[in-house]
Amino acid sequence: MNTYRPRGVCSQNIQFDVAEDGTIHHVSFMGGCNGNLQGIGALVEGMELEEAIRRLSGIKCGWKETSCPDQLAQALAKYREEHL
Repeated sequence: MNTYRPRGVCSQNIQFDVAEDGTIHHVSFMGGCNGNLQGIGALVEGMELEEAIRRLSGIKCGWKETSCPDQLAQALAKYREEHL
């Protein structure tokens, strides 16, 4: 399980797994909008790492420069840099 501490959002922690084939599994957020974040986790379940990064990068939450989906994309990009 990988853990990422997001910045600039309500969520305090993101956990996720990446399988050997590059697909995302078991995404969970601690804090934030529970229903929306469960939905994000369900939507990216089984998705390829690159596709999730492409789809989620740059999404903003209201007046904030980032969002929980964008922070997940940043977490996945950091994982990619460190492991692939």
